[in-house]
Amino acid sequence: MIRFCPLFSGSSGNCAFVSDGKTRILIDAGRSGIQIEEALKQIGEDPKDLNAILVTHEHSDHIKGVGILSRRFNLPVYASQATWQAMPAGVGTIPPGMRRMFNVGEDFYIGHLGVDSFSIPHDAVDPCGYRLWSGQASVSVLTDLGYIPPSVMDAVSGSSLMLLESNYDPDMLRSNEHYRYALKQRILSRKGHLSNQDCAEGILRFMELGTRYFILGHLSGENNTPETAMRTNTGVLALEGVKDGVDVHLSMAWRDHVSDLFELKEN
Repeated sequence: MIRFCPLFSGSSGNCAFVSDGKTRILIDAGRSGIQIEEALKQIGEDPKDLNAILVTHEHSDHIKGVGILSRRFNLPVYASQATWQAMPAGVGTIPPGMRRMFNVGEDFYIGHLGVDSFSIPHDAVDPCGYRLWSGQASVSVLTDLGYIPPSVMDAVSGSSLMLLESNYDPDMLRSNEHYRYALKQRILSRKGHLSNQDCAEGILRFMELGTRYFILGHLSGENNTPETAMRTNTGVLALEGVKDGVDVHLSMAWRDHVSDLFELKEN
């Protein structure tokens, strides 16, 4: 069985919990150590039982709590060599022997959990997504990417559950007077983020490959709302005859509090 819960998801911080009951891993730690510890306790997990942190890329909303958690609980931190080099000094000192490096594209184990890493198109030095698995059950985290290339489709094909980015509503983004033109173009680019429409189109493609459970994640706090994201996604799916709750199951990853806890049984 795999337990999965997005603890926080959004531009204000990202952190997800994955466990098979024996090994417990965080994917990113983009909130304060205290916030992440409290979130873990809300789902019945003791932070002292964590086994590792996986880092997707060096942006602050993914690494803010990495250093403090590693030091406090003597946790190994896994990231590519380029990501390690790009992490700002704010991460602080990592305990001796706790820096773990891999090449994006490699597969490895952390305890009893299998980890598949794959490159994603985003404006970071060496960004990656992860698919974690135990037996036949697997969960994929697919956020912070400008589009979904065939290589990513192959990497996550048949996942039991997917945390998929639904970052922005294009009309809200374009009319946002507080965002500079350059920032808007960055978000809209192929190394930026997925819109609600992009997310829905991705769900349709991933459904064909066997995934039925999706969590909409990494919503912008300025250019999206949970209601807009869910309405757009379900609307696009409905046009293709796909019903939420029947053919597919959608839920939301929240920016500022713990989301639903999922339990995936091994086949």
